Amino acid sequence: MADLDKLVEELSKLSVLEASQLVKKLEEVWGVSAAAPVAMAAMAAPSAAAAAEPVEEKTEFDVVIKDAGPKKIEVIKTIRQLTNLGLKEAKDVAETAGSKILEAVSKEAANDAKAKLEAAGAVIEIV
Repeated sequence: MADLDKLVEELSKLSVLEASQLVKKLEEVWGVSAAAPVAMAAMAAPSAAAAAEPVEEKTEFDVVIKDAGPKKIEVIKTIRQLTNLGLKEAKDVAETAGSKILEAVSKEAANDAKAKLEAAGAVIEIV
């Protein structure tokens, strides 16, 4: 068996051109390609980098009513102000826990709606 330390020492003395020629000869003799492992490593690197990227911050939010609270009429009025719903539709939304009052709105709009609805007595969740 060859002395590996001696072999590494000899290979370290090769110039870049000689190392390239050695790689070509080994590929021919062994019937392999040195490019394949490099290509596989390059393909794996972007997925690892993508996994390390931070998750994009959510930009669209839904305002969901959990409970209309004791002042249901005030909540219905506020829902009508925030949406284009009629009286019956706003009443149905106020009375149905889990109903979406606003969908896909900005964080500011969602927080504003939540503040108004909570001031009217509703329990609100932003999702």
